[in-house]
Amino acid sequence: MGRRLDVASSWAISIAGLGAGLRVGELGPRPDKLLELYEFEACPFCRRARQALSYLDLDAMIYPCPRGGTRFRPVVKQLGGRSQFPYLVDPNTGVAMYESLNIAHYLHETYGAGRLPWSFRGMRRVAPLSTLASALRPTKGGRVGNANAPEQPLVLYSFEASPYCRLAREVLCELELPYELRNVAKGSPSRDQFIALSGKMMVPYLIDPNTNAAMFESADIVAYLRDTYARR
Repeated sequence: MGRRLDVASSWAISIAGLGAGLRVGELGPRPDKLLELYEFEACPFCRRARQALSYLDLDAMIYPCPRGGTRFRPVVKQLGGRSQFPYLVDPNTGVAMYESLNIAHYLHETYGAGRLPWSFRGMRRVAPLSTLASALRPTKGGRVGNANAPEQPLVLYSFEASPYCRLAREVLCELELPYELRNVAKGSPSRDQFIALSGKMMVPYLIDPNTNAAMFESADIVAYLRDTYARR
């Protein structure tokens, strides 16, 4: 799939999301410890959970669980009893759960205004459209590739509605590379800190503490990840 088609189909998924994960909403208490989300990029239900994280400006440690994956899928079954995604673990409260709507409710009650906004209450109606959009990229971010595991998790500055961030997340998922997701959606109070770090407001932005690499541009990030971690 060429770059232009990659970008166009990723835009289609963002449009199907009707703006969810584009802007930050009303925020509540901030967690002391990173949330943990086991998910895979091609899953429309996992997308719902990531949209809630973006809306609430919550960072999370992402453990990619593509189909055929062996690094983190067994962990989910061990923790929760079944291989179902997304699976959220909150070390701040001891809560762990499946089901994207339950996760969205929990996050808004714990770290937001307490009630799901209208855009999330309509998730059931959006799900068929989101599933159809995922079908535009059926092989991207869904099935595992052969890759070396990093010693330390990577860091990705992103927000859910960005089609360019999605291209980077897909490869992180396919290669089963764990990463700290730092959300900087529009209106995020974290944007000033991010600009101070990177020099400009542009995402995706990848930091790899294993090699001291840092870069913008989804195409460069995709090439870097494949060159550095994919086995040939």
